[in-house]
Amino acid sequence: MSRPMDTGMDFETLRRAMQDNYEQPEGPARNARAEQLLAEAEKLNIPLAVIEALGHQLKVYNYSSEKDRMFVPFARLLRMWDERPEDFDEYETHSLHWVFKWVSSGMLGQPHIPLASIEKWLGEMEHRYRLAGHSERAVRSTEFTVARSVGDMARAERAYTAWLAADRDRMADCHACELHDQGWWRAERGADAEALELWRPVLEGEYTCAHEPHAVLASSLLPLLRLGRLDEARAHHLRGFRLVRPMESMRGAYADHVEFCTLTGNEARALELLAERPAYFTDSGEPRSRMDFLAVVALLADRLTALGLGAQNVPGPAGRTWTAGELAAHARVEALSLAGRFDERNGTAYVSGRVRRRMDQRPLVERLPLGVRAARTVTAPVRPVPAPAAATGPDLPALLTEARRLSEALHPESVTAWAAVAEALGDEELSARDRAEMTDHQAMGLGPEGVELFARAAELYEEAGDPGEALATRARGAYVLALSGRSKEALAAVSEPYELVLALFAEGGTGVRQAASVLVGRARILLQRVQEAAGTNGAGDGSRALAAAETAARELLALAEPEAGNDLLVASRAAEAQAMLGMLAAHSQDAERAAELLTRASEAFVAAGLPWFAVEYEARLAGLARHLGDAEAAERAARAALEHGAPYMEAAGQAQLHLQLAETLGATGRFGPAADHALEASHWADEGGEGATLGAWARHQLGGFLLRQGRWAEAAVVLESVLPELDARTHGDGALVQTRWWLGDCLTELGEHREAAEHWLRAAEIARRWPEQHDHAMLAHLAAEALGHAGLDSEAEQAYERAGDLWRSLGHVHGLIRSLRARAWIVVRADRSNGADDADSTDDGGDREPAGLDAARELMSAAVRACEAAVPEDDGARELLVTELAHTHRQFGDLVARSVPDDADDDAIRALFEEALGHVALAVSGFLSLGEDALHSRTGAELAAGRLEADLEHPGRAAAHARAVLTAYAGHDDADETVTARRAEAEQLLRETEPAA
Repeated sequence: MSRPMDTGMDFETLRRAMQDNYEQPEGPARNARAEQLLAEAEKLNIPLAVIEALGHQLKVYNYSSEKDRMFVPFARLLRMWDERPEDFDEYETHSLHWVFKWVSSGMLGQPHIPLASIEKWLGEMEHRYRLAGHSERAVRSTEFTVARSVGDMARAERAYTAWLAADRDRMADCHACELHDQGWWRAERGADAEALELWRPVLEGEYTCAHEPHAVLASSLLPLLRLGRLDEARAHHLRGFRLVRPMESMRGAYADHVEFCTLTGNEARALELLAERPAYFTDSGEPRSRMDFLAVVALLADRLTALGLGAQNVPGPAGRTWTAGELAAHARVEALSLAGRFDERNGTAYVSGRVRRRMDQRPLVERLPLGVRAARTVTAPVRPVPAPAAATGPDLPALLTEARRLSEALHPESVTAWAAVAEALGDEELSARDRAEMTDHQAMGLGPEGVELFARAAELYEEAGDPGEALATRARGAYVLALSGRSKEALAAVSEPYELVLALFAEGGTGVRQAASVLVGRARILLQRVQEAAGTNGAGDGSRALAAAETAARELLALAEPEAGNDLLVASRAAEAQAMLGMLAAHSQDAERAAELLTRASEAFVAAGLPWFAVEYEARLAGLARHLGDAEAAERAARAALEHGAPYMEAAGQAQLHLQLAETLGATGRFGPAADHALEASHWADEGGEGATLGAWARHQLGGFLLRQGRWAEAAVVLESVLPELDARTHGDGALVQTRWWLGDCLTELGEHREAAEHWLRAAEIARRWPEQHDHAMLAHLAAEALGHAGLDSEAEQAYERAGDLWRSLGHVHGLIRSLRARAWIVVRADRSNGADDADSTDDGGDREPAGLDAARELMSAAVRACEAAVPEDDGARELLVTELAHTHRQFGDLVARSVPDDADDDAIRALFEEALGHVALAVSGFLSLGEDALHSRTGAELAAGRLEADLEHPGRAAAHARAVLTAYAGHDDADETVTARRAEAEQLLRETEPAA
């Protein structure tokens, strides 16, 4: 929203208004304000005011969607320079020559401007730079841009070489921008690794500017993908998109991020990005970036259409509803139409060729999880459509053979194999035994819905002359009743098969495998009843259900274990019996015994060649090991579960295993690998339809792991994306508070203090309702610090007061002291910032103290009293209080010394410096009593005292403080930067004071 028009602006007010406007978000509102300010400048009848206002207007146009409007103010500026160069000061003279580069390259993005005019302006730029004594570096850089844009590669290479050979001067682009263009050219010429090496100083923060590393991060995405450096590509997308998101002028970089998502299996995320910027479809101020954007839109829409989603609604130009297929056709036509206009202007086919190649790209990575959940903007999952099955497949005998093999091996895919038999059966007849086994596996695939099919399978086994397997099948049917919550009915249903199979086994009418299968079914039902009892009563300890389940498991183990080496199925029953006993031990709170038994069971499954059955117990074992503090065993079990289960588990199960391993690794400080598994967990949770629950928790954890690695921007993107997904009822208040807490930490590191404060304050409002108030106090304190860094002193003071009250109520003296000190500094800072406005309204002479100093003194004095009144519990607490008191006196002294008004007379200055010196001397004494641990704090206070003594014209005392610092550091390592700096400062103080002493 534009601000009300100022009336009666003077030149300084105009300058402040232009600076304020430049700091506003890019866009039409900022541009409109620049136009208003130019009108105000013209009223002043000051040529320099008009020059500055025109320069401001040109800058905001250049960094906006209305880039085509910058040529008018530039032409006017140039005319004013040619007519009266003396009206330009040094800064505006530099600025006029600087923006020649913008204008020359900006013309390239406007296809209606003839190439001859662009070449003329390039020549004009070269002429004027030569007259002004500037290097040709900027000219050759601009020539390179012209040549590469029209496809004149030979000229581009010559200009590139000349650009790098020319000396850098004040007209050269900043290092960051130059490296961006140089790296772009190397990537364009197929040297991706060279490009990334050129970009490295920008990516690492050595060189930055208003639009870097934003553009470099975007340009690096495809080179990283092509080199297989996927983790870096993901990180650059997360970091970079967050930077370009609010920058209206960076449509080209925004398109790079859409392209990256499209080429990495993240089409849904790409659609979200399109939806955020509807104006990008139509903004016509810079046709070149619109062409690039539309080319990427066509790429994405074509991709969706190829995936069978052409009829789905997608974001597009305003005014109508678009399907992916319609948008693909529209964007392709528009992009090629714009490309044709550029080619017509340039006299080449270069631009159209580039656009076609961009639109026709194929995915570079099938799947690259990003760690942020894209809203479902399509009604079908965005994934490749499987190729149609061959017209003819394996014949029935082959399918039967495979199904029998897999079921004999107890393989997880046996259910699918028997389903294939059922589908291929047609009119052919199967033996009763095969029909029984097929029906049995169909029932297994249905789970709790398969009760009736289990009964039918049992009848077929009877027909086939296998009564033992019929009883085993009835037991399986009983167990699925228990899984559907009907455990009492299930126990009744299994009782007859149990009694019959034992009698049949005793008579030799069936084998161990069938008897063991009935016993395992009964034991599973009894274990289910134990779990239900624990859920109802909070524990199953000592109950009859627990005793019955343990008896059943031991009976199974006694039957199966002696024959485990002779039969795969029997071996699996013996291993399961061990696992059941382990789970029952866990119910009885015997974690060590439970871990031992589950380890034994898991090892037995793996040894038998049945690793998929070990997964559930390995996952439980990982949790038990963490509970017992055995991090190594926990990690080993979690990795084993993931290794054994990954090929066979559904997506949600994969997510749970990855998340468990992530949490295990995170608990031992290995945050990099933990983040990798949390990322996988979030992806699989989304795939399994649990994105809002398990996926949100995984992303929450991922954000925390990234934060702990110092990857602030990536963590911020992940945490910002997960906030709307977190729900107190599902994830708990603690997750909401922790996410906002972490997000505040990230934003503080990124310099976004106001936003950090907002998250901490919102987290504090939740923590306010908790019985324990330490988190509430800490969050209020953090918010106060952030508000202070954001320059919102009034709000910061209120937050510090709130935090101080909380610290006081908790008896937390250190938090109270720090909040009081911070409030004191805010009072003095606010007083000094208001001093200029108040100066003319008083008649006081130079002995007037700042109005806020008394209030600040009282706050600092309260901090001193709190330190002195605290009763330490032990020697360690006593040392901490002495340290806190010394720091308080040091800050008290600094605060008083810095409060001296600019117009104070000598007596007032002396009084304040003597007061400050008294506090600093107490700080020196306090730090001295702490010995070597407080050495740097003590020497800092000594030097502060020395400076004050020098200002009070006590050179001997000042020199004594300097010598005390040098003595304190005698024999200390010069490699310590603090030691080196303090010695240098002490020596300087000695040089200034010893002659006078």
